[in-house]
Amino acid sequence: MIILNVKPNQLMVYSLNLNSHKIKSNMKNTHKTNSIRNKTVVITGASSGVGRAAAEAFAKEGCNLVLAARGKEALEETKAICENLGAFTIAVPTNVSEFKEVENLVEKALEINGTIDFWVNNAGVMATGRFEETPIEVIDQVIKTNLLGFLHGARSVLPVFKKQKHGILINNISIGGWMPAPYGAAYSASKYGIRGMVECLQGEVSDEPDIHIVGLYPSIQRSTGNMHSAKYSGLDFKIPPTAADPKKLAESMVAMAKNPKKSKFTDWSSLIMRIAYGFFQQTVINSTSAGLRLMMKEDNNTDTDGNVLTQSKNPMQIYGETILPVPSKKAKKIILAGFLATTALVMLSISKNKK
Repeated sequence: MIILNVKPNQLMVYSLNLNSHKIKSNMKNTHKTNSIRNKTVVITGASSGVGRAAAEAFAKEGCNLVLAARGKEALEETKAICENLGAFTIAVPTNVSEFKEVENLVEKALEINGTIDFWVNNAGVMATGRFEETPIEVIDQVIKTNLLGFLHGARSVLPVFKKQKHGILINNISIGGWMPAPYGAAYSASKYGIRGMVECLQGEVSDEPDIHIVGLYPSIQRSTGNMHSAKYSGLDFKIPPTAADPKKLAESMVAMAKNPKKSKFTDWSSLIMRIAYGFFQQTVINSTSAGLRLMMKEDNNTDTDGNVLTQSKNPMQIYGETILPVPSKKAKKIILAGFLATTALVMLSISKNKK
């Protein structure tokens, strides 16, 4: 034991000085960890939906934005929104399924200040319908945009990250990386493939302490994604009002830029679906597939290629249409409680039947 021969008032001053030093130190560390102001971020699929929400979220953080998408007009709209938020922003029309265009995107981003701090792989398309009734060119393009698009982004930016010794690659994969989307074979194949890419690259950069590969697994979003998607086999549906808020997903992207993690389920429903599918794989895919079959119509006048083969069309915004009005926070809690109770009863029933 060491006894200090000091007066009480001296001890108090010493303690205050020490605490003051700790507070200042913590403030410095917090600023270092949480501030991404003036950092450069590239966001693909930034013309609408989650991509536009991500652009707004990073703009509010004071980042330099490099926005990419196929549609120039909608991309310019997102650019204007971000500039109004005070962010330096450039728009680079890009088809991520073409590697040369993604390389050009990297070059344009490096022209800002010579670094790329964050890259958000977000561009994606979806096609739903019976596999044999989905045009082969649509199947091919879903794979090219989703899987190859993410591979192209990673392949283009990783050399930059390694050269500058830091960088975070954020991949918006979706819960589809863990469980199949009913009647979405090409989409599911692409998402499972992206998860494989992410986990493999995490191993490759495990000896690079300041380079991170992040996988995000959100559930279905209340964005324009469904409105722009391809649909066949007479399918024509809107997303449920309980779908996740794309702005919340954008907040998760910003959070990963500040404090990266290998993976994150960005909303409660995605985590529940992951757990449910882990325990009851056949039950989940068979029941969800049956549900979609009930929505199919013999009349295929509603069939559409959506934005798979061409750039997205109006509406170019963050939020999409829902089948019913969006419930309040209180109603969502009641729905969640009911869902959890029903799930528990089903699991209990299955457990008893097994015995």
